[in-house]
Amino acid sequence: MTRPITGSEQLATVVVIGAGQAGLSAGYHLLRAGLVPATSQADPAVASFVILDAETGAGGAWRHRWESLRMSTVNEIFDLPGFPKPPIDPAEPSSTAVPRYFAAFEDRFALPILRPVTVWTVRYDDDDPDGDLLVDTDRGRWRTRAIINATGSWNNPVLPVYPGGDGFRGRQLHTRDYVSADEFAGQRVAVIGAGISALQQLEEISQVGTVFWYTRREPDFRGGHFRAEVQGREVIAAVTADVEAGRPTGSVVSYTGLPRLPYVDAAAERGALQRRPMFTAIEPDGVHEADGTVTAVDAILWATGFKADLRHLEPLYLRNELGGVTMRGTAVAGEPRVHLVGFGPSQSTVGANRAGRDAVRELTAHLGIETGR
Repeated sequence: MTRPITGSEQLATVVVIGAGQAGLSAGYHLLRAGLVPATSQADPAVASFVILDAETGAGGAWRHRWESLRMSTVNEIFDLPGFPKPPIDPAEPSSTAVPRYFAAFEDRFALPILRPVTVWTVRYDDDDPDGDLLVDTDRGRWRTRAIINATGSWNNPVLPVYPGGDGFRGRQLHTRDYVSADEFAGQRVAVIGAGISALQQLEEISQVGTVFWYTRREPDFRGGHFRAEVQGREVIAAVTADVEAGRPTGSVVSYTGLPRLPYVDAAAERGALQRRPMFTAIEPDGVHEADGTVTAVDAILWATGFKADLRHLEPLYLRNELGGVTMRGTAVAGEPRVHLVGFGPSQSTVGANRAGRDAVRELTAHLGIETGR
């Protein structure tokens, strides 16, 4: 579907899409490299950049985390480049602490962020792979020489389809729709998924209701916190091997395993950590178990993860026959003007920081921009 473009075309040497950790890191390094904020009055001969963000404020996907997710229970949040985190109360919700930190970073470096801006498509000018890239948004069109895509995965939830799902009379929701366990007080809830979010939400709901836990395979529990400095290199190497081979990447826990943290033990002590094989169908008032029985439930929570949100890049035909995107570092193989940060091996916060730096270094070299460093 072609959407009407309003407003005049604007120019930027580099367009960054998304202002989460990866996008902010890219913006910081673009400034350090000497690029200037893109404005209608800017000299087209001077390398410039702009950051387009769909959110109404700072924080990226952290703005939408469920209210009970506290800083003490999130995976480690690494400092943004050149701007250490201030002391944060471990009991503070991550949905307020992280956005506040991101907003302070944006102000400190006066990043040229436009929001809210929804990017519809990125395409070649006149379908010429060697020409400019056109970024069509709900607030006009940008013409650019290169893209740093940092859209994450929050807006592309994985929602499996099961027979009978449309006829379920209870509530179905995804992790991204979860607010708090209070919504499920006294209810029978099916929780599907074997990731960290699934276990956190299962444990919370089990305090106020009855939970039934379903996964496709046995979860891979490993003791203690995931230690980035020790295990991170091994995980990054595995994900890098997948993206360089063009294979679709799996979930985070498919590489790291599940840490056996206190909330997991609490769920087990409460009798909630009884894994069931996936049901085969959904009934109007419950789920059809693998053994043929029916379990009555009031709600189904799909804690089934997310996939990279790259729909706006489809006109560039980046995906291969396997459904993955073949990468060389942060660049798409065969298209050095398109970099994906916060993707594949750079999904972690420390990886996102490094990816922003690496993408800027590679792009400025490819475009022949003399950097200010």
